[in-house]
Amino acid sequence: MNESSLLQLTLLIPLLALISIQLTARRENIREAVSLIAASALFFTVTRLYQPLLAGDVIAVHWLDILPGLALSFRVEPLGLMFALVASFLWIITTLYAIGYMRGHGEQNQTRFFSLFALSIGAVMGIAFAENLFTLFIFYELLTLCTYPLVTHAGTDKARAGGRIYLGILLGTSVGFFLLAIIATWLLAGTLSFRAGGVFSPGTSLALLSVLLGLFVFGVGKAAIMPFHRWLPAAMVAPTPVSALLHAVAVVKAGVFVLLKICLLIFGIETLQAIPATEWLLYLAGASILLASIIALRQQNLKKRLAYSTVSQLGYITLGALLATSGGMTGSALHIVMHAFGKITLFFCAGAILVAAHKTEVNQLRGLGRQMPVTMTAFLVASLCIIGIPPTGGTWSKWYLMLGTLEAEQWILMGLLMVSSLLSIAYLLPIPLCAFFRGNSQDSAVTAPPVNGASTIREAPLPSLIALTITAAGCIYLLLFPDAFYALIEAGI
Repeated sequence: MNESSLLQLTLLIPLLALISIQLTARRENIREAVSLIAASALFFTVTRLYQPLLAGDVIAVHWLDILPGLALSFRVEPLGLMFALVASFLWIITTLYAIGYMRGHGEQNQTRFFSLFALSIGAVMGIAFAENLFTLFIFYELLTLCTYPLVTHAGTDKARAGGRIYLGILLGTSVGFFLLAIIATWLLAGTLSFRAGGVFSPGTSLALLSVLLGLFVFGVGKAAIMPFHRWLPAAMVAPTPVSALLHAVAVVKAGVFVLLKICLLIFGIETLQAIPATEWLLYLAGASILLASIIALRQQNLKKRLAYSTVSQLGYITLGALLATSGGMTGSALHIVMHAFGKITLFFCAGAILVAAHKTEVNQLRGLGRQMPVTMTAFLVASLCIIGIPPTGGTWSKWYLMLGTLEAEQWILMGLLMVSSLLSIAYLLPIPLCAFFRGNSQDSAVTAPPVNGASTIREAPLPSLIALTITAAGCIYLLLFPDAFYALIEAGI
């Protein structure tokens, strides 16, 4: 099979999975096996594109001409392949986790969940391999629409209210800003295709480019830059596997990936450095990092704390892209990978705690490490990855982001990154430390009603436990072996 056929297959496998899941809806074991097989097949197919791309092969597919110069087409480029590798691998792990969680928590509409999850991954593949902004926008909107029912999965008034915020902000920013920016790019550059070094001619007005850059930054609402971030905490009403999808596999990663790709392949590093608006957008990203960290520190609900942590960490990726330096771009791209593994582990752990211990608040977790040592150890490892310290891969992305601020001589932003790292220590590390070392309290997990003298709390169902162990191990693996992703980033930048 040639590379173009493999690219076609990456777009078709999720659709075939959706159909197969619907056909096996009444036989849950087969339905879940289909999900795992499809996810594994997609990851295998994406990995087959790695060596040909690095060898210099052009891998492209053309589907449809809409207007002259405006086509639905796809092309494999290094950063897109990096994103596809992460998303396809985590689809396998999230499906495994969801099998344990959905059964253990007695969730309804499980077939709908697995079907929409497959469709979401299909949209992610379209975003990752889009050859132009038009194609990217189509799949970007599809991702919003097919994740909305997942956010409202519970069907409660609270879930529907969260879904309205989710849909309103994401559709509002994409139609009000993102689409306008795409049209303006078409008029200014005469093309929407991604191009190394950017698409704008040297004589293009910097004032117009400043406005355009602002429209892109605010228009890609999935990147959750303040003040367009409220959809992310609002979406925490969804089941934990959906939170994992939103934070690590698809939605927010699609947002920051799109911003990184636009900065690099629509504007280009040299143009970004010359645009006056880049400076104040940098400080906006910095403010988003700091404010979200402070808000996270004040949250007692575990999922809300993790949600605001995500808003802060997405700011790191946006800031790295806007630094318009080699170090900043490298750190931004690496942080997409490192944050994906760290944050999905944290949400897996939060879901495991809910299923096994029925706890949702941070102050309820004291002593829980004695009953759930695997889960809380994974939480500790993932926290270190988000903070950016050894023995986890987050060390590399934070290191390159700091180098990026040095290259750009942005001393204030360097200090801000240091302060934010200290804040992330403050809102993440006390959770596992208290779980292992803090004594009993009135609302502690260890005060659960005993059976025959032993606590009723145990680890989450085995599939969920295996999944969070794999992603926690991935956080450590990425410290030791980041070369596969680094090679793609180097080729892409």
